[in-house]
Amino acid sequence: MRIITTGLIIACLFACSSGKKTEEQAFLEGLDTAKAEGPAISEEVIGDILQSIPSPLEISVLLKESGKKYNVSYLNSNDNLPKYNSNYKKALNLGVYGTDLGYTNIYEQNQDGVKYMASIKDLADGLNLGQFFDIETIGRLATNSKNLDSLLLITTQNFNSINHYLQTQSRANLSVLFLTGGWLEALHIVCEVSKANPDNKQLQETIGEQKVILENIILLLSFYKDTDQNMASLLTDMEQLKAAFDKVKITYTYKESTFEVVNGVMVIKDNSTSTIDITPDDIKSISEIITNIRTKVIS
Repeated sequence: MRIITTGLIIACLFACSSGKKTEEQAFLEGLDTAKAEGPAISEEVIGDILQSIPSPLEISVLLKESGKKYNVSYLNSNDNLPKYNSNYKKALNLGVYGTDLGYTNIYEQNQDGVKYMASIKDLADGLNLGQFFDIETIGRLATNSKNLDSLLLITTQNFNSINHYLQTQSRANLSVLFLTGGWLEALHIVCEVSKANPDNKQLQETIGEQKVILENIILLLSFYKDTDQNMASLLTDMEQLKAAFDKVKITYTYKESTFEVVNGVMVIKDNSTSTIDITPDDIKSISEIITNIRTKVIS
């Protein structure tokens, strides 16, 4: 199982644009005046992190194989939406709700999915990013599990476009917050499922694998620690989480990659493996810290 990172976020956060409002001028006219006084993070940096995102089918298989049924209590309630009245909170919870939408998709809970789509659209409009969303398309793709791969491809492409626009307007901080909020929610859900399945080694290893992604997120947040008080506070929380992850040991064993044909297409197969050494105490500590951080994010 590869690192889940923001697999659920990006898979269900950004829908393909309808083409009606995607011109740069429309985007610029709709921008609010809030800009981050901070360094511009290259698109390549965020792009490299995005490349580590696996297909949402992987997390889907992982959760379903755990034998746990759908549990809406794991998710952030749509009733919290009115609380998000700052760009910081809107961006973080846009990521959170994107992950929640992915979870409802996995279990084909379309009624809940529609509610999360509405919340996502509301937050996107509040951030002046609504023109990148086609609610009809996201509804059609996100409520049909057979479309997960198509959804991932389209939405990742759209995220890259949105990140480019945010870069030009000195608002790359929003991209970082999308990623962080969605990753936190994804890890929260896996931790909750793991607590209900204490003997599931695969879930435990998936939690341990997040150590690598956390290091990348901390790097991104650190770019803003001197210019954004909210992100500096979030960075402090993430560094506390890192202290818990520091006890997790990941050992990589390199094996030469090979070529294989998948669905008629030649692809490179990574044969390297990793061993995750994580204890029940580590998982308990990580879960508690994640819960505390998430409570701050969604409150």
